[in-house]
Amino acid sequence: MPRIDFYILKDSFPDGRMAFVCRLVDKVYRKGHRILLHTEDDGQAAMIDDMLWTWRQGSFIPHEVYAGDTITDCPVVINDRPEYDADTHDVLINLANDVPLFFERFERVSEVVDGDEAVARMARQRYRFYRERGFNPESHDMG
Repeated sequence: MPRIDFYILKDSFPDGRMAFVCRLVDKVYRKGHRILLHTEDDGQAAMIDDMLWTWRQGSFIPHEVYAGDTITDCPVVINDRPEYDADTHDVLINLANDVPLFFERFERVSEVVDGDEAVARMARQRYRFYRERGFNPESHDMG
């Protein structure tokens, strides 16, 4: 059963949600974990892909966008598809509006929520989804 964490950002968080995601990926990767970033669509996947290359000078986070044809051994994979068959990653960072069906394969699931009302509304639905299935998500105020 995965541990589920909701990171709640205040409107004043520097550079917003995607910058926090980059920081989170960097921190989790440097601790030796393998990460699947699940995005809402290919536009969001391209955005986070670009940001991971440039978000902090001097940093390098090896990552790639999942193409759906082969399972990769890359430590950070970005996926916008409803499926992901690999068991090679232990941390899921969900940026999509819905909970991916494969979330239970991971040791940890992270949800990042900012002050945008649409993002917050969808996060509340995901929180309820986890609770209704017997999970006990933890919230972290990142103000």
